[in-house]
Amino acid sequence: MGLAALVVALGGGLVWLALRLRVASAARWAARAAYLDHVAPGLADLRRAVAPTGFARLSGRVAGVTLDLQAVPDTLTYRKLPALWLLVTLPGPLPVQRTLDLMIRPMGVEPFSNFDTLPHQIALPPGFPADAALRSDGPLDLAGADLLRRHLGLFRDARVKELVLSPKGLRITWLADEADRSRYLIFREAELGQQPLPPEALAPLLARALAIRRDILGADQGAGLQSCA
Repeated sequence: MGLAALVVALGGGLVWLALRLRVASAARWAARAAYLDHVAPGLADLRRAVAPTGFARLSGRVAGVTLDLQAVPDTLTYRKLPALWLLVTLPGPLPVQRTLDLMIRPMGVEPFSNFDTLPHQIALPPGFPADAALRSDGPLDLAGADLLRRHLGLFRDARVKELVLSPKGLRITWLADEADRSRYLIFREAELGQQPLPPEALAPLLARALAIRRDILGADQGAGLQSCA
């Protein structure tokens, strides 16, 4: 009888654990899908998608400009802590001849970026952050260096990771969330994006992106710029 009771108790415990894990998994995926819900009302012509990671992706228009928002988890094992990156992208033609990617403290493999695929490692011009790296698909000219230099203030926010300028648009990559250190180190638990992104976190990033876009579109033509036509 004692053995039978033990078997029943263990069976019940396993069923309870399975149900708990199922509920937790459902809650995790629901939170990921809703991560951008609080910023969605600010977009016109809103379009929604869900990435294979479960995180939401939004696109729409703001201030007459197309905006794309992605949340990309980075759980590579060699990182100190798993991270969630917010990609703030303004897609659309820009009068720049080449792609410029300025990244702070690149680790060698960034799942949110094409940084490592760009063939030219550029020596940092004077005044650029010492812990940054700059890559491009062509040599850096004076106009491109000046353009980046005008917007280095973006990196005063320590959570800004990357600025990408290209003929197809521009992107700012920002650290939106990190796993809890103690829970990750002890339990290897990496819950990310469980609270929706607040609009006040997006607002300064969007303002910066729009300002950079206006600067590019208003810049004089030079060695690194070409006509929009």
